[in-house]
Amino acid sequence: MIVFPAIDLKQGRCVRLLRGEMSAATVFNDDPADQARRFLAAGARFLHVVDLDGAFEGRAANAPAMEAIAVEVARAGAGLQLGGGIRTAADIERWLAAGVTRVILGTRALRDPAFVDAACRRWPGRIVVGIDARAGRVAVEGWAETSDVTAEALALRFRDAGIAAIVHTDIERDGALGGANVEASAALARASGLPVVVSGGIASLDDLRAVAARRRDGLVGAITGRALYDGRIDLTEALALAAAAEAHAC
Repeated sequence: MIVFPAIDLKQGRCVRLLRGEMSAATVFNDDPADQARRFLAAGARFLHVVDLDGAFEGRAANAPAMEAIAVEVARAGAGLQLGGGIRTAADIERWLAAGVTRVILGTRALRDPAFVDAACRRWPGRIVVGIDARAGRVAVEGWAETSDVTAEALALRFRDAGIAAIVHTDIERDGALGGANVEASAALARASGLPVVVSGGIASLDDLRAVAARRRDGLVGAITGRALYDGRIDLTEALALAAAAEAHAC
């Protein structure tokens, strides 16, 4: 099980949103690279970074901050998962070349599933599909639009594509510190047969334990942000919990 500390970027700063609302952004660090160093110093082995502005604009909007984070991650020998505004093969090529371990495709995955198939063939093990759901329906374009496609239907489309994982976010839980929708994520993993990373609402070590307990269902990790920033979760303790869960699984 991997615990992914989250760094969400808005106008070059590290922020957290409440249920995806850009107007409800709280700034936690004006220097995203510094935030990355803090997480890495605590022992994080994989960071989760989202270009929030890019998700709305459909292009890299916080490139300098993302590049600076990539440098810190490479220096630490850790992994970096990046999403937000990645729409083209050139975008993927750019960020993998910059040191990103794997990229997340969300809007493009819904609009053009064949693009994901091709990306998986070209960059095996480097493509993650982001499924952000509101009341079970997939939301795209920075969560500004909610489609008629269910999370499960989209996941099933990629069952045999060769994606590295699904990041499943319950939008109503995101940033609200009310607990993750572990049941929904576990159901998605079971239905699709794909590894799923839980996102949205992780607020305590108990939430992480709940994710670890569903490893057999296919839950392989959890993303947490606000709870780390406001001290509800101690990252060192969270990483120790994840390591113990992995050891027990072996």
